[in-house]
Amino acid sequence: MSAWVLPDHIADVLPSEARHIEELRRDLLDKARCYGYELVMPPMLEHLESLLTGTGEALDLQTFKLVDQLSGRMMGLRADTTPQVARIDAHLLNRVGVTRLCYCGPVLHTRPDKPHATREPLQFGAEIYGHVGPEADLEALLLALDCLKVAQVERPSVDLGDARIVHALLTATGAGAALRQQIQTALMAKDASELASLSKGLPDAPRQGLLALVGLYGDAKVLIEARRVLPALAKIHAALDNLAWLAGHLDGGPVSFDLADLRGYAYYTGARFSIYAPRASDALVRGGRYDEVGAVFGRNRPAAGFSLDIKAVVGAVAPRALHAAIRAPWGEQAALRQAVAAMRAQGHTVVCILPGHESEVDEFHCDRELVQVAGQWVVQTL
Repeated sequence: MSAWVLPDHIADVLPSEARHIEELRRDLLDKARCYGYELVMPPMLEHLESLLTGTGEALDLQTFKLVDQLSGRMMGLRADTTPQVARIDAHLLNRVGVTRLCYCGPVLHTRPDKPHATREPLQFGAEIYGHVGPEADLEALLLALDCLKVAQVERPSVDLGDARIVHALLTATGAGAALRQQIQTALMAKDASELASLSKGLPDAPRQGLLALVGLYGDAKVLIEARRVLPALAKIHAALDNLAWLAGHLDGGPVSFDLADLRGYAYYTGARFSIYAPRASDALVRGGRYDEVGAVFGRNRPAAGFSLDIKAVVGAVAPRALHAAIRAPWGEQAALRQAVAAMRAQGHTVVCILPGHESEVDEFHCDRELVQVAGQWVVQTL
């Protein structure tokens, strides 16, 4: 094998895509700042027990592990930034009121989390801590939609669900942990026959509710049907009310509901959302409420937020236009060097043509040229 062949699902990013990614990174951070989110930069690696505390088996399996040559302790390369931000909120900031934090940086996965995905996503996210009401859920969702608008994602659609519905039904069944896991797997696959087999012998009302969940996906009529067929449990009614409230505050874009969607079930504690786009094969954004995320750090604060992979978003939108640039000759004359410096100081891109070479660039459209006219260096349109 050639030495320069990269590992599977790891790739270099070439100029056009790299520029798009970097511009979008800046745009998203600016958008988060407009909402009042403060930027934090957690480390790429931490001691393993700190990095994985309370995160569950799935994140453990996604985490690269290595030995610290200074201490001999096991360390991990982060596979998700949210637990680190929760640690920052709980231990470093330790604020009493609402805290809004955002971040952007690479994460590493031992395996791609979906077909054709990179193992080195560039994760952008925003978290709001300290507010238990649905207003925080809505703010996270609206910021996520604004981020996709900044990225020029066309026709995004929102899919809503709530982890409390399945949790309430499973609690009402009294099923043990192993059976709950099997039921969750069947629900994720929408396998009605397997679900019916697994739930035999469980109390009738929650059993019928679990069986009904398989078909509870679609437009707003789903919420009406859910109120009719699901048990009259307080947590279920609160979840349905919250979903209706969230959907009612969106600006008329496509909204769907999937009450059996259990992606992130162990993570989310309330409303959750996924945002899709026609040019993307999977959700571009996932988020929602995860009130338990800070419990392992000693501060069980309410929390809501979202994350996305900037690389995936860039792959789902049209390339950005090339930057306009000025072509200039290379020379040692003071007047020429001053003219080039002046153009660059004004923010223009100036590409100097080195002696005997044309510049080979993919990122700039040289639509102007610096030429000497009557002893003066001036910019002319090509």
